[in-house]
Amino acid sequence: MQTSSYDPTTGRAPSMTSGEERSVASLAHLSAIIAMIVSAGWLSFIGPLVVWFLYKDRSAFVRNAAAGSFNFNIWAWVMNVVAWILAFTVVLLPVAVILWVVAGVMTLWCHIRGAIVAQHGQAYRYPASIGLLH
Repeated sequence: MQTSSYDPTTGRAPSMTSGEERSVASLAHLSAIIAMIVSAGWLSFIGPLVVWFLYKDRSAFVRNAAAGSFNFNIWAWVMNVVAWILAFTVVLLPVAVILWVVAGVMTLWCHIRGAIVAQHGQAYRYPASIGLLH
């Protein structure tokens, strides 16, 4: 695999980004959706975390994609936990439903968008995240 450096100032991978890097970066974004389906929504952060562990030293572009996906999924996971707590109060059930819908739609939209952008060799910046991985 050809290794390339990632330029965080431009938000783009270098023009010589290999097809493998773009594919694995796309997988980093889509792995969250796959993990979400397999785990009924609770372990969506596992897919990006696995990609990050496997590729963090091989490609800065892939590392950035996987870290962004993981950090966004932690944010969505926290939203879901808050929504479940609100749902148990019964009175705040409508707020919980809104949080579930927002988290679900944003998760699907952002990860699909991130995969498309990664296929073009560009970095995708998630609109919300909790920065644990870099």
